Amino acid sequence: MSAFSVSRRRTLAAVASVGTLGSLAPIVGAATSVRIGQSLPLTGPLGSVVKPIAEGQKALLDELNAEGGVRGARIELLTLDDGAQPDSTAANTRRLIEDESVTALFGYAFVPGLLRALPLANEKGVPLLGVYNGADIARTPANPSLFTTTASLADEVAAMVRNLASLNTRKFALAFQNNELGSYMRPLVEAAVQKHQGSLLATVPLQPDGSNAAQAAQEIAARAPEAILLLAAGAPVLGFMKALTPSARVSVYALSLAGTTALLEQIGPAARGMAFTQVVPFPLRQTTPLTRRFTAAMTKAGLAPTYDRMWGYLNASVLAETLRRTGPNPTPASVYSTLEKMSDVDIGGYRLSFGPNRHHGSSFVEITVVDQYGKFLR
Repeated sequence: MSAFSVSRRRTLAAVASVGTLGSLAPIVGAATSVRIGQSLPLTGPLGSVVKPIAEGQKALLDELNAEGGVRGARIELLTLDDGAQPDSTAANTRRLIEDESVTALFGYAFVPGLLRALPLANEKGVPLLGVYNGADIARTPANPSLFTTTASLADEVAAMVRNLASLNTRKFALAFQNNELGSYMRPLVEAAVQKHQGSLLATVPLQPDGSNAAQAAQEIAARAPEAILLLAAGAPVLGFMKALTPSARVSVYALSLAGTTALLEQIGPAARGMAFTQVVPFPLRQTTPLTRRFTAAMTKAGLAPTYDRMWGYLNASVLAETLRRTGPNPTPASVYSTLEKMSDVDIGGYRLSFGPNRHHGSSFVEITVVDQYGKFLR
């Protein structure tokens, strides 16, 4: 079966309200469903990464749909598999816009595919809400269709260095993924370290397949830094952490995109003590309406309350709130207009702010640490 044939498989999920949407009476003449389009790498190298995200989305959408949807309209999430192939992401996006006539695009994850999809979304005037990455290279005025719900990678890097500086850490080493994203992040790190009167003792690229991870770990350990910024994901993170000897272990800070359930399980005991930035609320304590609803939804679905599932649940919650505010019979233009007017949004304790010149709704970042059981602590 070809990659494009696989990508045509559809997952239909129905959406539900975050607050009292289920109590809103259907409006005479209103649509009975709203179609939302998504391209995700459900198969291929990122399949295990996006699976829990998709589970979080589905939990919220099923819950909302069971309550009657938004203003009486069910939300159909048409999810096509792109297998982490940029060409397939682009083809899926074209199909969703031109053949499926979706009202909005939602929840893309694969950065190279996102960069291929955005020009089409921009051209067609279809908003894309809530991506599962913090890639700053996509968050530019050249992509007016994109609205994000979580902090950028630049926000995460700034939080890492700021936190370490508060602990009187001044000697850093950087291991970064050797691709466009890593190259973009390197000067961000250099600027943040300089701002806090620190120094970079080593700057080492990591091949995306992890082939030089052990060598990179040795090179950095030889420079004896006080902290390591590990700005990569997947195989290079796994190889790097496995290669660090106990005598070379210092504070290792990694990005939220690296702290997936699947990767932590693979790293095993070597993950103990790692610090990760997080861009969504802590999922293990029921301290806000959002986390209480999330915990209840995970319990009902028989799933563990993890960060990746929280991200899916949160993004779907923002989608639902956007459609609620848009009103009956939403169109791409009306959804876009609504998003630009959402200047003060409270999703059960998680706040966002959009505007005509602000399409990136949150800069929230916090630091967590992995304990001896492979669980996150705040």
